[in-house]
Amino acid sequence: MEILQPPDWLPPRGYSNGVMTEVRPGSRLVFIGGQIGWNGAQQFESDDFADQTRQALQNVVSVLAQGGGRPEHITRLTWYVTDRDEYVSAYRAIGAHYREIIGRHYPAMTAVQVAALVEPRAKVEIEATAVIPG
Repeated sequence: MEILQPPDWLPPRGYSNGVMTEVRPGSRLVFIGGQIGWNGAQQFESDDFADQTRQALQNVVSVLAQGGGRPEHITRLTWYVTDRDEYVSAYRAIGAHYREIIGRHYPAMTAVQVAALVEPRAKVEIEATAVIPG
């Protein structure tokens, strides 16, 4: 297994941002831990739901890139949101950010409302699985 960590990010405490393993010669499976709407310095630049979603998606793509992956390699996304109504009301902006960062690639997805996330300012957390073909 190889730990994936963007070089300009602060290191996480007690977890890895991503882990990659080879499943057959040249083909790799990537697991990306939940990414929230803060930047690589672990600072929130906005409390807006759509803005945090944009940053979380960008973070997923940044971790994936460390393993040589691209957005089209994502096979699963799980979204944890703290407010379903805020999520739904931001659909249009979220969709625009999604297409900007991921494109028109739509892997299997689940969205779940949770009571809270570990970081108090976080409104969304997104985890991903990707398969990078060999």
